[in-house]
Amino acid sequence: MNAVTRPRGRRTGSKSQPKSQPPRHPLSLLRTWVAPDVFDFWASRLHPTWSWERPLARIVGRQSQSRDAVTLLLQPNRHWRGFQPGQHVNLGVELDGVRMTRSYSLCDAPRTDGRIEVTIKHIEGGRVSRHLCQDARIGDVVDIGQAFGEMTWPQGTDGAWLFLAAGSGITPLMALLRAHAAKGVPTPLTLLYWARTRDELCFVDELRALAQRHPQLAVHFVLTREGELGEGESSGRIDATLLSSLVPDLAQRSVYACGPGGFVDSARALAEPAARGFAAEAFTPPPRNIADAEGGNVEVTLAASGRTLSVPRGQSLLAALEGQGLKLASGCRMGICNTCACGKVSGTTRHLHTGDAIGEPVSALRLCVNAASSDLVLDL
Repeated sequence: MNAVTRPRGRRTGSKSQPKSQPPRHPLSLLRTWVAPDVFDFWASRLHPTWSWERPLARIVGRQSQSRDAVTLLLQPNRHWRGFQPGQHVNLGVELDGVRMTRSYSLCDAPRTDGRIEVTIKHIEGGRVSRHLCQDARIGDVVDIGQAFGEMTWPQGTDGAWLFLAAGSGITPLMALLRAHAAKGVPTPLTLLYWARTRDELCFVDELRALAQRHPQLAVHFVLTREGELGEGESSGRIDATLLSSLVPDLAQRSVYACGPGGFVDSARALAEPAARGFAAEAFTPPPRNIADAEGGNVEVTLAASGRTLSVPRGQSLLAALEGQGLKLASGCRMGICNTCACGKVSGTTRHLHTGDAIGEPVSALRLCVNAASSDLVLDL
């Protein structure tokens, strides 16, 4: 009888042995028995920023920055993934039992201690900004979203730069400027910073000191409602004459602009055709000259709930739906963070910044910067 050859490592009649599994992480084992929200509740009793996976930050410092703005120093927990200068974060607070979220710019470059700074301007009627500027105290804990925004330093910073800031638009540009200064201002940078009055300006002493320390950095404060002007100050709104007098080499510069929608529109019209490159972010929608041309109401069907609502053309969908009593997730309310984005199944919308009509279905319609032009079906 011929011998039977068997595969090595196996015995006749025995079953193959299952592969050993790597040991499970203790937290994944804990999840089997404890819900994350229950864990967060009890962990916060031991330390205010301990959580299962939710990014939180503790206020560890505050400084008055101008007549109506405050800088908060925050210490995020380990679930926050960091940022690049020029980006923003959503901060959430609970006011009268309601969780509210707003977007704020990070105003500093990354630090070795992991702390971050946000400068918050008190907006008339703004509940979150009033709370953070007036009521929030050292030790308070806020929700913090992951950083977002694309107006950051490119891989190389070759060539000259021009920053155009108005109002709270200074905050992301200040983070970029601080990061540039930390490298010794290797390329020329000019900042033009608009405010109505001198007491509304932020970072004045630091900006003047940086300009004195770095020959390639120039700072000009432009005031629109101030009587007497001081050193380094000009007057007037953004126009071609002012730009040509303060930045005669505009054609050799790349431009970043940040501020209210109307200011950004003016900066784009004046600087984009002449400059080497142009990028901008608006903190408020532009004047509603585009939307005002469309009157009347349209029907918006919410596919998930089956509701059909009548909303006005020309108004942002976020504001229109909130006016109907819907409580929707939102953050920056200026088209940057995508917190309010939802799918559009059918219908035509109009972008409030550009006036572009969008008729095809989209998977991420930003409700805060789009208005209805026809009947819509939304994934809400």
